[in-house]
Amino acid sequence: MQLASAQQPLPHTPQQSAQKSDGIPVTRLSRLRFFSDEDAVNQQSKLQYDSLLKEADQKNALFPDDHPQVLRLRAIAKRIIPHVGRWNPEAADWKWEVNLLNSSQVNAFCMPGGRIAFFSGILTKLNMTDDETAMVMGHEIAHALREHARKRQGESQVAAIAGKLGGVAASALFGIDPALTDFGGRLAAQAAVLKFSRGEETEADLVGIDLAARAGFDPRAGIALWQKMGAVNARAPIEFLSTHPSGDTRISEMNKSMPLVLPVYARTRGTTVGALPAYRTTPLPKS
Repeated sequence: MQLASAQQPLPHTPQQSAQKSDGIPVTRLSRLRFFSDEDAVNQQSKLQYDSLLKEADQKNALFPDDHPQVLRLRAIAKRIIPHVGRWNPEAADWKWEVNLLNSSQVNAFCMPGGRIAFFSGILTKLNMTDDETAMVMGHEIAHALREHARKRQGESQVAAIAGKLGGVAASALFGIDPALTDFGGRLAAQAAVLKFSRGEETEADLVGIDLAARAGFDPRAGIALWQKMGAVNARAPIEFLSTHPSGDTRISEMNKSMPLVLPVYARTRGTTVGALPAYRTTPLPKS
């Protein structure tokens, strides 16, 4: 199911100008992405995503549109999407999709063009609040907004991909680990564990908390999220974490950025940073 495109920008007001200048500083997109074919990347992304949903549906692993968790994820996305233009103006015209796959994997992803999928395992095993879910979604959206897939292709000096990538090859481009076996068969090769560089992961963390804060989600949830990830990983290794920087590193970077994003969040709540109540997470399910 497609969501509405991001809202078009309104004429600037002093408040809107302030909103553009605060938060995480915006940097230029990598020039390496110009070495890749944007249309081909987006086309292949759509083929991969549609194939994933089709096979998940055939295996009764695609949650229906009216499922409460699907409605919840789409409601969170609708709050975040209007703010994507700050980080990539072209994203305002993307045809956003959000779907939920029935899988025990603790994972989520956003492919180029705004194609989002969550695995049910990340919701059930972490018992995430809406704020924490928004942190995951913001992080994954950030990878797409900052065009990390195109950057990866540029770094590999691949001139074109249209008609040449299939299955595992496309999975490699989009950072998808073909070793996942939760659904079996081709779906495993298309399941999503994004393998980006440490710098890209840090950028996605910071862009993600900025997006979520602007959407009215508490950025302190990002810290609680990674504390939960660490606790669950101590019980049983999480595939998601094997491709990401350590939780302690991420928490440290997020803490450093709180002075930038907390004022953004406080403004959405009509209050000040000093008046914000302490963030309250939810307990992990009993193992």
